[in-house]
Amino acid sequence: MLTAENIYKKYGNLEVLRGVSLTVNKGDVVALIGQSGSGKSTFLRCLNQLERVDSGTIRMDDLTLCETQNGKLRYAKENVQRAITLKMGMVFQSFNLFPHMSVLQNLIDAPMHVLKMKKDEAVAQARKMLSKVGLADRENQYPYQLSGGQAQRVAIARALCMNPEILCFDEPTSALDPLLTKEVLAVMKELAAERMTMVVVTHEMDFARDVADRVVFMENGIVVEDNPPETLFASQNPRTRRFLGLE
Repeated sequence: MLTAENIYKKYGNLEVLRGVSLTVNKGDVVALIGQSGSGKSTFLRCLNQLERVDSGTIRMDDLTLCETQNGKLRYAKENVQRAITLKMGMVFQSFNLFPHMSVLQNLIDAPMHVLKMKKDEAVAQARKMLSKVGLADRENQYPYQLSGGQAQRVAIARALCMNPEILCFDEPTSALDPLLTKEVLAVMKELAAERMTMVVVTHEMDFARDVADRVVFMENGIVVEDNPPETLFASQNPRTRRFLGLE
């Protein structure tokens, strides 16, 4: 479904990604773990076209976003980039809701303007997604009237309204207290149970252990280990064990 091969990314002289590869199959929940600065979020942003890679190949289904051949990087034409973008949803750490729009308006804006959905259809879908995340009674409120957990659940509903094939999360609970974190993780667990394909950058080890199909441990811009949770959390790799506090 999604394949990234040998991804490199630099900021000036700082090499953030050093040959990262990942394959995500349909229905997979993949958790990316590692210390801050390990390259997890940068890698996710490269997959979502929020950052451009310096070299490597990214493919989504039968579409190629970028490819390096004979040492030269080529990105696809704009229409292909757009097609891939529409297949991927993104939920950010800081919610990124439009503060001047109500919850409902936040959810219908992109489907109407990007997907050209009719307003009544967009509203019906938005209400369905708000019910899904437990916020059916909040459609007329504004972001400032929501708790952090509610705002993040609205952000998840907004992403779902674009009908993505893959939903990406960049540390979706890191700005929340434990109670609000529990609210958001409950929604993510429900999506996982429905076999929504997800790539999740997270510090929530219980989520990675209990929900993910695969856990990818990154350190210093490389993938140290990519395994099912039962294997990774019993790893004998000293770098993985050190990160998990096992030695």
